[in-house]
Amino acid sequence: MKLTHTLLAAALAFGIGTTALAQDQATLYKRLGGYDALAAVTDSFLDRLATDPKLGRFFVGHSTNSVARIRGDIISFLCVATKGPCSYSGRDMKTSHSGLKITDEDWDTSVRMLTATLAQFKVPAAETQEVLTMVSSLKGDIVGR
Repeated sequence: MKLTHTLLAAALAFGIGTTALAQDQATLYKRLGGYDALAAVTDSFLDRLATDPKLGRFFVGHSTNSVARIRGDIISFLCVATKGPCSYSGRDMKTSHSGLKITDEDWDTSVRMLTATLAQFKVPAAETQEVLTMVSSLKGDIVGR
């Protein structure tokens, strides 16, 4: 589950804004659809990760309460990262992923899953690229820890 603290950073939904100017001025959080959209994408992305034959290993052994806490941390992290009105009190990415031994292959698989999740929610190309760029900046704190 710790893997998802970052990977979900990625998970986001519906773009909003009626004009190009409004979209340029709106935060990524608003353009993605706000808290409910982040939560919906997070839920779908977590399900993909947890049911994957290889990445599912990161989800073994968590109680229902732990999974709910992790989900909440991921949504809060995404909210802050996209300039939403939230706060994040979880651990930093290096600490969260320490000891998990996440490989480049794991990372690439999770990015493909994130991309597919964003497509499922019809996130526009510009916002999808912003999310993927943000997530990519965290790779060094996640892979190989």
